[in-house]
Amino acid sequence: MHETPAHSEHGFNWLSLIFSNEEIHHFGHVYMTIAIMLLILAGAFIARIQLNKAIKREDAGLIPDSKLTFRNFFDILAEKLYGLAETVMGKHNAKLYFPIVGVLFTYIFTSNFIGIIPGFLPPTDNLNTTFALGVFVFLYYNYVGIRTSGLAYFKHFLGPVLWLSPLILLVEIASHIFRPISLGLRLRGNIMGDHVVLGIFNDLTPYVMPAVFYGIGLFVCLVQAFVFCLMTMVYISLSATHDH
Repeated sequence: MHETPAHSEHGFNWLSLIFSNEEIHHFGHVYMTIAIMLLILAGAFIARIQLNKAIKREDAGLIPDSKLTFRNFFDILAEKLYGLAETVMGKHNAKLYFPIVGVLFTYIFTSNFIGIIPGFLPPTDNLNTTFALGVFVFLYYNYVGIRTSGLAYFKHFLGPVLWLSPLILLVEIASHIFRPISLGLRLRGNIMGDHVVLGIFNDLTPYVMPAVFYGIGLFVCLVQAFVFCLMTMVYISLSATHDH
């Protein structure tokens, strides 16, 4: 899947100091994904060290730190996401599938957030990345359905009425195929649009005014990661339901 070089669309890109324009055009989203995963792993490693130190205290780490730390950040993130997972999927399914949702949210939000930093392009600005995420969700929730219900999972593709089953089958297949496409297009479109708007206002008014749009951009980053993971939880919940 080929696109116009993102670095030429949005101005200076730090990757151009290391890689050629052609490499950035074809593999820039891959390089950024690797960098983001390393960044997340580093943050999680620091949070783990802080947690180990907190456990050795007299309160065994039960009392939160007085200031924001990596440990506090991941605690807050996990608590809020898990509460949402329980609401959408139920307590039983939340325990099973929260790790996948948590990883998806962390990666997508970090990828989106990178895009509002001048000189960096978010991997979620590329259709290859967003469609890959959509296809992963598609494969995973179908895997959950098959693992939970076996071959009976496919009965819901036929509907409750036998004579309508050919029509219901076509509708269900189209619906399931559209899901990863919808996830990928929605995420990519919103992040690309947000990045373009930030770039335009940075060029027009480099002081004060862009701060407003950076705040809006951060909100968009959060909302798009939230929407993607919310839809993922809905799909998993529907697939994991025994009564199809």
